[in-house]
Amino acid sequence: MGAVYNDTGAYSKALEFYEKSYQIRENSLPPNHPDLATSYNSIGGVYYCISEYSKALEFYEKSLKIREKALPPNHPDLAISYNNIGQVYNTMGDYLKVLEFHDKALKIRQKALPPNHPDFASSYSNIGVLHNSMGDYSKALEFCEKSHQIIEKALPQNHPHLATSYNNIGFLYNNMGDYWKALEFYEKSHQIKENALPPNHPDLAQSYNNIGGVYNAMGDYSKALDFYEKSHKIYEKALPPNHPNLALSYNNIGQVYNNMGDYSRALEFYEKSHKIREKALLLNHPDLATSYNNIGQVYNNMGDYSKALEFYEKAHQIREKALPSNHPDLATSYNNIGEVYHTMGDFLKALEFYEKSHKIREKALPPNHPDLAISYNNMGIVYFDMGDYSKALEFYEKAHKIYEKALPSNHPDLATSYNNIGEVYHTMGDFLKALEFYEKSHKIR
Repeated sequence: MGAVYNDTGAYSKALEFYEKSYQIRENSLPPNHPDLATSYNSIGGVYYCISEYSKALEFYEKSLKIREKALPPNHPDLAISYNNIGQVYNTMGDYLKVLEFHDKALKIRQKALPPNHPDFASSYSNIGVLHNSMGDYSKALEFCEKSHQIIEKALPQNHPHLATSYNNIGFLYNNMGDYWKALEFYEKSHQIKENALPPNHPDLAQSYNNIGGVYNAMGDYSKALDFYEKSHKIYEKALPPNHPNLALSYNNIGQVYNNMGDYSRALEFYEKSHKIREKALLLNHPDLATSYNNIGQVYNNMGDYSKALEFYEKAHQIREKALPSNHPDLATSYNNIGEVYHTMGDFLKALEFYEKSHKIREKALPPNHPDLAISYNNMGIVYFDMGDYSKALEFYEKAHKIYEKALPSNHPDLATSYNNIGEVYHTMGDFLKALEFYEKSHKIR
């Protein structure tokens, strides 16, 4: 019964039944019996779902200690323990620990299970999620697709695990800037979840959230807000008030308001998100850096540059400690700090940070990723402001080529790109060329 409540998102009920089961087992079984390990593992799973990660780790480790004593070294249940502990470390942002535990799980499964066993899919998926967290999207896609091939063969078409698999692949395409592919996989995932889950299940909220994220990236802000709000309503009903997914929900709604230019609303939602993350996460968790970064972005947009720099630097300090040196989020930090210096008129400092950002993005991202276009565009703006118009044009055109490939034809960033190129031609006295690009920009806007 605990498992059923857990699968339907009723976590307090699940915990109640798992603890009753544990008490019976504790009274009737020897202390190292595998069934006790199963109880600890199940309780740990609930704490993981409600984001009490230290509690989850405590119970997963209790389960592992029993299994290490009671089971042979290649038993599949040991792999489950290693896998679960790895998942907690991933959520806490400790990627070296994640790799250590997921590798242990995979080695056992390779020895103990047939090659198309669903547990293999879990291992591949978790390693894929790790590579995604570290910004290595091509590696992540490779592992998530291996996982998906197994799940498609092993499970029925409407199984929730298949929905998770589609979701993970969609998430990767979104990170790689391939928004139409992302939407395709997110919608496949959502259709399964709608059929398989109760209407207030947190996984449905995740679906709405992810689809909203794609529309936000594509510049369709009203659609994005619509999906984010659907997600938020479910999270408010289904989750405890300090759950990180609620923080993510507030954060995403704030992001749309920021993109729409409603900065006071954006700040309101970002601060709600940040309060939850401060309570729920470790001091150096990457999601805290995201909070600081987003609040900094609003202050930057509002013209409070010293405040913006303060929050951007807080974000950067966390990312330097928590992430590998070529992680795309570090590039975002450098980019944002560069943006503030640029706005303050310190063009050389701005260029220094933009170039640091660009070097990371060139290594970490596929060649047509929109973030690479942002890098080229920002360097182009600095060169324009410094009066080096040929350099500005060179970088604007590099940005524009990427935007044309990566974005829908009516995306606001494409309009900005046409406008920037037009501005260079205008300043250089080529008025016909300038008019051509201004008109292209105007058609989109």
